[in-house]
Amino acid sequence: MSDPVEPAGPPDPLEPPQAPGQTRPAQPAPGTQFEDYPLTRSEYISAMVHFYRGELGRADHWRARLDPTTNWAIVTTGAMLSFAFSTPEHSHVTLLLALLLVSIFLWFEARRFRYFDVWRSRVRMIEENFWIPIIRRNLVSPRAHWGEFVAEDLDCPTFKLSVVEAIGIRLHRNYLWIYFAILAAWLAKIHIHPTPARNFAELLDRMEIGPISGWFVLAVILLLYGGAVWMAFRVAHKRAAIDEVSGLEKYPGSWKT
Repeated sequence: MSDPVEPAGPPDPLEPPQAPGQTRPAQPAPGTQFEDYPLTRSEYISAMVHFYRGELGRADHWRARLDPTTNWAIVTTGAMLSFAFSTPEHSHVTLLLALLLVSIFLWFEARRFRYFDVWRSRVRMIEENFWIPIIRRNLVSPRAHWGEFVAEDLDCPTFKLSVVEAIGIRLHRNYLWIYFAILAAWLAKIHIHPTPARNFAELLDRMEIGPISGWFVLAVILLLYGGAVWMAFRVAHKRAAIDEVSGLEKYPGSWKT
């Protein structure tokens, strides 16, 4: 004699209601591997949405960490300039020390920018190959196998920018103008203090730092600024992302402002 069939219990309140004639997808059998149970379309979209939100949060977090180092550089520069010009007796070395401190902040910010670029690259990969096809209702991703690139990067994260490229980008965006402000202040300092210089030879004499000659100091400054300009425009231009915000909208009337 067969066992009596137990009546069906009440529906699970956490499950969405079913339309008439709709059947629930079959559940995997006990012991079935995850890879043997294919994802449905809704499950895939839901997973991608949550993944996108997580990566966007990481990118926003690292983007917010870029501003403090720039603020430190600006505040340090302002304080050093105020101290150097407060009295003629203060040495111009103060401004060279400001240049050194700003360079250290640039190094910190370039390192943070490399981490930010890791998450930004993933976010842009998802936006270009997942969201854009959905918005355009043309479900063909511009890049084939883009999911494999993202999955591989999740498994073994790698930087997308070198240290030199990151420094060049941050120089181009912010730090080059701080460098030139320090340079202008340094030239003004050695020209007017303690008295206005009468010729270039006198300027060279004032550039001296202890036993270090003025010619050597000038050569180091020119080399430093030449390298900074090259990195800011040559390196940063080669690695500038084509998906960064730039230019003006061709059809501004299509947008509400």
